[in-house]
Amino acid sequence: MTFVSKDFHSSQSFLESDASLSNENNRSHNNLSLNASNKPLDKVHKLLAEYAVSRSPQIRDLIIEATLPLVKRIAYGLARRSTDPVEDLIQVGSIGLIKAVDQYNSDAGARFQTYATHLITGEIRHYLRDKTAMIRAPRELQELSYRINRLVQNLTLKLGREPSDTEIALELQIPVSKVNEAYEVDRRRNLVSLDQAFTNEGSDQSIVDTLIDGKYQNSVLAKEDCFMLIEAIKQLRSGLKEVVHLTYFEDLSQTEVARRLGISQMQVSRRLRTATSDLYKIITQNKKISQNNENL
Repeated sequence: MTFVSKDFHSSQSFLESDASLSNENNRSHNNLSLNASNKPLDKVHKLLAEYAVSRSPQIRDLIIEATLPLVKRIAYGLARRSTDPVEDLIQVGSIGLIKAVDQYNSDAGARFQTYATHLITGEIRHYLRDKTAMIRAPRELQELSYRINRLVQNLTLKLGREPSDTEIALELQIPVSKVNEAYEVDRRRNLVSLDQAFTNEGSDQSIVDTLIDGKYQNSVLAKEDCFMLIEAIKQLRSGLKEVVHLTYFEDLSQTEVARRLGISQMQVSRRLRTATSDLYKIITQNKKISQNNENL
């Protein structure tokens, strides 16, 4: 029969047969047995037809229960290429099975097993893809990381403590720097959300709150310095304040300032030196006062 294919034989756990091929020399009896072996599959298709009409939760559960061995077979197959526990893959694959049951349309022409296999495999592959490290390390380091993790488990049981990097390097006959590189691979494999909360000095805050933008910090410090300088200029004597304003705020030369104020250029130069010295003293004094107020 064309219905009994390689796909059928590879899914014996899903399509268990109640028939027994007891007489291989009897061709007619053999055909009867093959027809009997289709009964579990026929039952699933019959349930699917009933579910398409009634959408009964009880029938849906029966279909899922009967088809769950298919999920397990696919999960075990994909788990060989993944470090994830097969139980997790079965749970994820079950989501694909539920989608297949709810969305299957027999009029589309595809067999349910083919359709379900596609959705189950896709669901598991999406799960594995999402768990893949954002930064892919060279295969050599990935394999070394796996060997180190296995070795650490064995040495921990043997020594009663975690082995040092030097002990691991000696055991594997590799440089300690290679051990550190492998640990870095493991560290990058685990992603951490910036919104993840942790306790810092008794208060809860997220990781993003602890990140410092260097440009922003520099901008804040520059604004603080500018504010202190303006406040200090206000405390200068009027003659010095006027010379500073014309020189640094209106960007006039000393000759232009001297002409504007009716004094010599030498006097402008002396006033600027005096103003600079006084500003330094004022700002230093203001910082001391501010620090003392913070300590109170």
